Amino acid sequence: MQVFNVQGMTCAHCVRAVTDAIQGQDPSAQVQVDLAKGEVKVQSQLAAERVVGLIEEEGYTAMHAQQAL
Repeated sequence: MQVFNVQGMTCAHCVRAVTDAIQGQDPSAQVQVDLAKGEVKVQSQLAAERVVGLIEEEGYTAMHAQQAL
């Protein structure tokens, strides 16, 4: 499970946009968004840099925070 800090997410539309962007590249990816924390947890085969790029393409600022077990 990879964890990303994401700025700019405020609503359900933001959650859907981020989730769809990641699952568009990895349909089996599991995505958990916590708006209050500004955090996105991703279980995917995609590299962290690719996930950050996908989130940023949606208009948010993202940074790989940590890799959780």
